[in-house]
Amino acid sequence: MRKWLEYIPFVGIATLVRVLPRSLALSLGKRLGQLAQHAQGRRVRVARDNLQKAFPEMSSEEVSETIGAMFKHLGSSFIDMLRVDQYRGQQDLERYFEIDNSEHLTEALELGRGCIVLSGHVGFWEAGTFFMPQLGFTTEVVAKPMRNPLLDAYFSRIRRANGNQIINSRKGARGILKSLQKNHAVCILLDQHLGGEGSVVAPFFGRPAHTTTIITQMATRYQIPIVMAFSYRQPDNTYLCHFEKMFLLEGDLKEENILANTSLLNQRIEAGIRHDISQWFWLHRRWRSCCEK
Repeated sequence: MRKWLEYIPFVGIATLVRVLPRSLALSLGKRLGQLAQHAQGRRVRVARDNLQKAFPEMSSEEVSETIGAMFKHLGSSFIDMLRVDQYRGQQDLERYFEIDNSEHLTEALELGRGCIVLSGHVGFWEAGTFFMPQLGFTTEVVAKPMRNPLLDAYFSRIRRANGNQIINSRKGARGILKSLQKNHAVCILLDQHLGGEGSVVAPFFGRPAHTTTIITQMATRYQIPIVMAFSYRQPDNTYLCHFEKMFLLEGDLKEENILANTSLLNQRIEAGIRHDISQWFWLHRRWRSCCEK
């Protein structure tokens, strides 16, 4: 019953924003983000602490401005996520998406080993579920199932609408490897806390952060090319979708090399966030670590 009580009002909101004109829906999302900022005091404190530690040179006013911009961005992104399956064809691709250096992904796939498309919760990270299949790439998205299976099914339908497949993150390396063996592009977000077995403590914005090593080990062992990709919201609510040049992880699977390569991946994601720090999910407790005081 609780799951249905969560799902029914959600569907009502989703139905409303899906029938609104895009500009009006995203404007509504910005307002919802502002409301969320006022209602989520604890989250705001987490974001403030994260930003102050990542950028100690920033003034309190600059931190507050960044948090405000972040909430507006997240509100708009949430609304666009509910509508991403409504993007259709070449016309919408050209109207709303500026694609930069997609040839880097083509070059990576030409090696025949598949490709790991690596990003984080920065910009509109769901944009690829539309534009990558539209560009002709066979893509699969690694996603963690939501606690409410009704909501999970809803968002899974949206992500699959343009031809993507979804890999359950709980099945880990096996599902990813199967997709790579088919020479598919596998999209992974690698910027959240993951402790315990299969993780290392690697620097992220100058602070120790538990980070999974599954991607590092897989890419090193099988020499899978990695392409960093980020989709940034622009002031007119279009997206700049940027692919970086592919790279391979070097060395063996010794502990020190796994740490070094995992740290490298963190650095590459950090660089993508620094492009516009107001578009990252600073609300996340990324630095939950027993080794940090």
